[in-house]
Amino acid sequence: MSLTATRPAVRIGAFSVVLRITALLTVIALVAILLGLFALDIAIGEFRIPLGRVLDVLGGGGTRAQRFVILDSRLPRVLTAVVVGAALGLAGAVTQSILHNPLASPDILGITSGASVGAVAMLVGLGGVSTGTAAALGVSFAALIGGLLTAVLIYLLAWGRTTTGDGGVMGFRLVLIGIGVNAALLSVVSWLLTRATLTDASHAQLWLSGSLNSADWSTLIPATVGLGIALVVCAGSARTLAALRFGTDTTRVLGVRIQTQQGILIAAAVAAAALATAAVGPLGFVGLAAPQIARRLLRTPGEPIIASALVGAIAVVGADLVARTLFPIDVPVGVVTAAVGGPFLLVLLVRTNRKATL
Repeated sequence: MSLTATRPAVRIGAFSVVLRITALLTVIALVAILLGLFALDIAIGEFRIPLGRVLDVLGGGGTRAQRFVILDSRLPRVLTAVVVGAALGLAGAVTQSILHNPLASPDILGITSGASVGAVAMLVGLGGVSTGTAAALGVSFAALIGGLLTAVLIYLLAWGRTTTGDGGVMGFRLVLIGIGVNAALLSVVSWLLTRATLTDASHAQLWLSGSLNSADWSTLIPATVGLGIALVVCAGSARTLAALRFGTDTTRVLGVRIQTQQGILIAAAVAAAALATAAVGPLGFVGLAAPQIARRLLRTPGEPIIASALVGAIAVVGADLVARTLFPIDVPVGVVTAAVGGPFLLVLLVRTNRKATL
């Protein structure tokens, strides 16, 4: 009996990959959508600039006023939206893949709330020094520490005996503990706000709403670093990540050190989510919805990393465009993502419950 390949394979030296034409075209379409929204978000505002002129300015042309509006004001904001959305989408895809649970996203697990505790504590402690590169780096570092400590706490609390009798972490148990820790951390954030001065509390509250209004080059750098770390780790652990999507027994037979690899990948996802949160504040449901949307678009058995990052970037840039154009006032982008993500969570819960009862 002869076997015929159903999909073409591309080999470059020692590396080979199966080429899925439909998935590749879908990714190209996502990139095109993101570029279109990117240009629109730069062009539309109080001072409208034609799309052709936007491309001209990005290429080095345009008038001094147009260069100021695009390069100094709008470009850092839109780039921050792209990086933050991609980081949250990637973090959600990693956690959902290795924990085998569509609800295992950074915001549901409490990682985002842990980062918020660290960032708000820093914002309140900074007093009047709440802007500038030093302040942005301080907030980013505090958010990273808060997210990492929260992840370690949840991981330790979720540790126990698996169905095979071995020590490990079960996805469903981790999600339940994460929800509880998330509620506790939100209370800590509220307590910190009550201890702050009126000025610091108002600044922290604006940050907690998930706003891109204060985005600049200093806030973009830490978020880009977090996304870069996660991309490098995921690229180096691509085969391991694919193996972790199988059951525990199959993964162990493939020679994967499950707990070690889970820890490395979760740490990378936490770094991406925490630094993204530090840049603009918590954006609810992006990390939850982006991997599930990407999975359905590409029709893959697991959550695709690159497509999830693209969908996350599209979601945040699109939400920013909606927040600035469809309302009489400048609405924080986090309000838009929460308004859309809330119903998505309800649909996801209903679908998960139906699968569990079948």
